[in-house]
Amino acid sequence: MKGPHNIFRMIRMGATLERTGAMPVVLDAFDAPRPLRILARTLVWPFQWLGKRGDTELPAPARALSALGPAYIKFGQVLSTRPDLVGGDLAQQLRVLQDKLPPFPSDAAKSMIQAELGQPVTALFDDFSEPVAAASIAQVHKATLRETGENVAIKVLRPGIERAFQRDIDVFYFVAGFIEIFSPGSRRLKPRDVIEHFEGVVKGELDLRLESASASEFAANTASDAGFTLPKILWEHSSRRVMTMSWADGVPLGDNDAIDALGLDRNELGTRVLQLFLSHALRDGFFHADMHQGNLKVAHNGDIIAFDFGIMGHIDEYTRRVYAEILYGFIKRDYQRVAEVHFEAGYVPADQDVDAFARALRAVGEPIFGMDASRISMGKLLSYLFEVTERFGMETRTELILLQRTMVVVEGVARSLSPQLNIWNVAHPIVEAYIKQSLGPRALAGDLIKTLQVVARFGPRLPRLVENALSAQAAERQQPDSSTKPLSYVAAALVGAGITALGFFVLAG
Repeated sequence: MKGPHNIFRMIRMGATLERTGAMPVVLDAFDAPRPLRILARTLVWPFQWLGKRGDTELPAPARALSALGPAYIKFGQVLSTRPDLVGGDLAQQLRVLQDKLPPFPSDAAKSMIQAELGQPVTALFDDFSEPVAAASIAQVHKATLRETGENVAIKVLRPGIERAFQRDIDVFYFVAGFIEIFSPGSRRLKPRDVIEHFEGVVKGELDLRLESASASEFAANTASDAGFTLPKILWEHSSRRVMTMSWADGVPLGDNDAIDALGLDRNELGTRVLQLFLSHALRDGFFHADMHQGNLKVAHNGDIIAFDFGIMGHIDEYTRRVYAEILYGFIKRDYQRVAEVHFEAGYVPADQDVDAFARALRAVGEPIFGMDASRISMGKLLSYLFEVTERFGMETRTELILLQRTMVVVEGVARSLSPQLNIWNVAHPIVEAYIKQSLGPRALAGDLIKTLQVVARFGPRLPRLVENALSAQAAERQQPDSSTKPLSYVAAALVGAGITALGFFVLAG
């Protein structure tokens, strides 16, 4: 029965896209050939009555997805972070997609809490409020802990949301397969891979234990960051479908009048939010990837408070170093070094011309440096950089796309606080400090110690490794061509022994 159901849902989806005017935009994004365009619009035309009009104030693609429901809203949000897949124009239109839906009844939330935590709401909380925020996956209530009187925020998944998302994801896979069959040109965008990426994101958000773990890790990483705080996760009142955390008192970071009323310096706040983001990305490799104004508050003492940890970004240490060197090279306008870093990291194929690449990078950087402070954007720089590197054969790196998208959002937050903020001046000390820490002599010594520690773990296996190497060498001597590498295995074993011994010496020291 799944096949017929998916066909019906696909027709309903197509009817809504057509009725809202989003169909041509989507077909353009996937480079659909003319026969597919005619087929798609012909199939859905008789069924337009099944479609919904949506919010006419939104761009057509966002209007269509909003009308289709929670899974489609979340899908649009995820696609807005992937301009490499859907193109910059469609990604930009989807960024305005509102993640706000009518709340579900509080009684349903209370039933969910009781089922998850094993006790009635009245036994755990007092003053349980009506929903204070509602999104596509969950909604939030305010309450006080009965034991301590502490104010808390309780995030509760929408009832049946897991099953609803799985049903819609099945439709997305069905549509992706349909597109790949009838639009060979779209295969370069890997529609099924797009859906797989979306499914991974959603499954992480549908288990609030994972979001709680992200919040806990983020709090540990940022504990010493001045002027930055996070709500505390209350694990004993949290589960798969319920997450309880301390209530964050403050004014929205986007409310400039309220910030001014508190007597806070908006220029300093804008500087701090941008520097905090860069520190988290470079220093920790773990950053809040949804840092818009709706997820940020300012406490009365001036602390920036972040919440909603459903989307977090990860960057490994090597990539962070490459990214920092690229940024630093642009800040110093050393385009030759930026080009060399791309080649050293293997981002650009070795058969390309490094000098030609450096000239292309100069064409990206120089116009930006010629702008006034209010127009300089590191996010736009990264966007232009990806366009250039793609022309030189660089493959898309998802983690950097997410970083670039978040950078654009954070810059927008900083600029809303202080329109004349100079992004380069703000970023310079953070990037420079990271470069000195991660690429200097001390960092080199640290890397060597880490390497030796890893190698030293093979110490107990060393006798067996040497024995196997000697046995293999003896067997090779029986072969006609054994003279070509008479001592290769023994030499490798002895080198390994020396490194392992040195590793033990380092550990012992």
